[in-house]
Amino acid sequence: MFDTLPDGRAVHALDLHAGRLRARVLTLGATLQDLRLDGVAHPLVLGFNRAADYLGTGLYAGAIVGRFANRIAGGRFTLDGRSHDLDRNEGGQTCLHGGQDGTHAHLWTVLDHAPDRLHLGLILPDGHMGFTGTLRIEAILSLSGSGLTYDLSATSDAPTPCSLAPHPYFDLDGKGDIRGHVLSIAADHYLPLDHNVVPTGQIAPVQGTDFDFRTARPVWAGLDHNFCLSDAPSPLRPVARLVGSTGVAMTVQTTALGFQVYDGRHFRGETGLDGRRYGPHAGVALEPQNWPDAPNQPGFPDSILRPGQVWRCTSQFTFE
Repeated sequence: MFDTLPDGRAVHALDLHAGRLRARVLTLGATLQDLRLDGVAHPLVLGFNRAADYLGTGLYAGAIVGRFANRIAGGRFTLDGRSHDLDRNEGGQTCLHGGQDGTHAHLWTVLDHAPDRLHLGLILPDGHMGFTGTLRIEAILSLSGSGLTYDLSATSDAPTPCSLAPHPYFDLDGKGDIRGHVLSIAADHYLPLDHNVVPTGQIAPVQGTDFDFRTARPVWAGLDHNFCLSDAPSPLRPVARLVGSTGVAMTVQTTALGFQVYDGRHFRGETGLDGRRYGPHAGVALEPQNWPDAPNQPGFPDSILRPGQVWRCTSQFTFE
């Protein structure tokens, strides 16, 4: 057992290993608590040693977030002519990562566990956080060689917004500041934001802006933006590469339509793995997902999962 929640429920930690990678995953939030690469002394992700730290920070470190990752403007959306009010868990203005009781805050059920593979499940009831439909979610995390793969899927008995995303924070150097990392992203467009960090609806070209990561450039402070990978389902393909100053590199492949990059500026000195202190920019979150606020944006890719459909997304993080 890893720890207990305030109500006494047990949080379990499950270990995975294969090739050059070792990982630890918590049943709380299907959270990637730790990830290690042979030959590298420090953890590759940010994590905590107590369940209370995951519940208290609000930073979603390592969790699978949903049922709709990222923000929904005003905490409301209209679906098939009916308006729905959601939990406004971000300053009373937006619904962030499915609300305060999103997938990150739940104990997932272990469906299967092998040395290199973990299969987890979660059911969110109809009306949960204001969303329609009973959502049945499955997540398979697996290791192979030097790669970590997330295979996510979901079904619903009523139409509902659906976008689940892994939310690990990466620090490939172990230095506690990712602004020395260099990032490239295969995206020609990004989504400008309003004062609530919600997309304005514009789909802007990256050409000639600081958001042009088609050529590798340093991660800069202020990033919390979606990069538009495609507007229709795509096969697994390389979309990003992150390189630390010490030589550790990571390639991201995904089937997702969007790629959120967040600079981790809200860390405030929390104590994490190996006693490390997580200050602002201690890690960068790279989140394959649907485009934020898609339920309210007719010009964005469809984000509604309907009965009889299966929502799927595969993402792979490979290290060298």
